[in-house]
Amino acid sequence: MNNNEILRSVRYILSLGDEKMIALFALGGCRVSREQVCNWLKKDDDPAQQNCTDGELARFLNGLITKKRGTKEGPPVEVENRLNNNIVLRKLKIAFNLQSVDMLQIMAQAGLPISDHELSAFFRKADHKHYRPCKDQVLRNFLKGLQMRFRPHDPGQAKQAGQSSTYLPPGEHDEEDRVPPTVWQKRKN
Repeated sequence: MNNNEILRSVRYILSLGDEKMIALFALGGCRVSREQVCNWLKKDDDPAQQNCTDGELARFLNGLITKKRGTKEGPPVEVENRLNNNIVLRKLKIAFNLQSVDMLQIMAQAGLPISDHELSAFFRKADHKHYRPCKDQVLRNFLKGLQMRFRPHDPGQAKQAGQSSTYLPPGEHDEEDRVPPTVWQKRKN
């Protein structure tokens, strides 16, 4: 997957407007204009579309983590200049405060069930003997599962995602734009 596809998917999943996108980039330490954001979000066949660099996407995802989880104490996080699907998957896991069981449910819901061992292999260091690169299909299905969980289109899909039909998309459930309670309530029980 290219960075623009990931950016478009996250924007859709969270129902983010241009101003919120710009704010997330700023939280990650990257000043961007509305024009830049709009050009990154254009379809691939649009001649005005520009590519979002790895550093820019990393800053956006770091901003998303900061918005969802709060500022990390200690030294500032070093921004990656090169991203791969494994790093993107890890940053999304952190941002949405997901545990392995949540990720396995999301993957199964998207139609790509994987084992706990396969999932943990994506989060290992690249030189570890059980490391496995995250392929585009896995990341695409994970984003599809997040969309099904956080943005159900009809009451039937909401129930399939384990949520009520009165589910509010992120940004509308509270003023903090935190992860919806359905994610963390499952872990308490």
